[in-house]
Amino acid sequence: MFQRTSQAARNRPGPHPFQGVWAAAVTPHRRHGFEADYAGMLELVDKLGRSGIDGIVLLGSTGEFLHIQPAERQRLVHLAVKRSRVPIIVGVGHSTLDAAIQLGEAAVNSNVAGLLLMPPYFYRYSEDQVMEFYRLFSLAIGGALPILIYNIPAFANPISTPMARDLLLSGEFAGIKDSSGDPAFFDSLAELRRTLPFTLLCGNDRLIAHAHQAGSDGIVSGVASAVPELIVALDRALDQRDELRAAELQQHLATFIDWIEQFPVPVGISAVVEWRGLQVGPAAIPLTGPQDDALEQFKTWFKGWLPYIEQLKNA
Repeated sequence: MFQRTSQAARNRPGPHPFQGVWAAAVTPHRRHGFEADYAGMLELVDKLGRSGIDGIVLLGSTGEFLHIQPAERQRLVHLAVKRSRVPIIVGVGHSTLDAAIQLGEAAVNSNVAGLLLMPPYFYRYSEDQVMEFYRLFSLAIGGALPILIYNIPAFANPISTPMARDLLLSGEFAGIKDSSGDPAFFDSLAELRRTLPFTLLCGNDRLIAHAHQAGSDGIVSGVASAVPELIVALDRALDQRDELRAAELQQHLATFIDWIEQFPVPVGISAVVEWRGLQVGPAAIPLTGPQDDALEQFKTWFKGWLPYIEQLKNA
């Protein structure tokens, strides 16, 4: 099992080693056909591994998994795990149970650190059906790897607090990553964690400070794919209870998020990754004229802001 080596991580209790800052990586793809760019992914894995993060999450919503064919997803995971110097959690979300299981089994064979499973997406199902989806997936994986529940109601069937409680009480799931952006829902999970040990991860960059105060084990951050230095520095400041430093970094983070939220997910993050020297590929859907103009404004702002980010490496 992987262990985070920083003092901050050693100060955080948790039943599983998914602590600290995990970068939710974009998926580089070719200029035509939206085929996965394996070389580009390995370059990104290398860069993130040197940035001070604790792990990488591949093929989540930031990674645009639904645009990537299952065979390509499996090959990306296999190559990334062999290359990475930090542990990797893999998103195995799919609209069907059978394909999710296939992706999960392939990830197990690639020696990933854990599986991240969102509920089925696009079509709406009852809570009982979603629960059965998770139960059957866990049964198929057979305890081979920790499975993290992935709550992202903007894109998939939502998970309620009672559902989360029942799934976690089953003992079949290591924890939950909450990307709802709802502080009250996150607090309900933190309250549940007082009596039931599980890993609690924050998946919304705007809630990092709130989640830290509530007792989260770590962060799965899309922003960390683009500016990992900022999220690592914020996590460190929060761990050290340096309120002034944390407030400064949170303000910078809020400004960055304001910019990227002008664009569809994950266009803003992917653009920054490319501006920082890695080929990512064009957006899945072309931007309109006004959005193109906004992206150019964002690029100008980012170039002026980048020296602040780069100095965080040595702070």
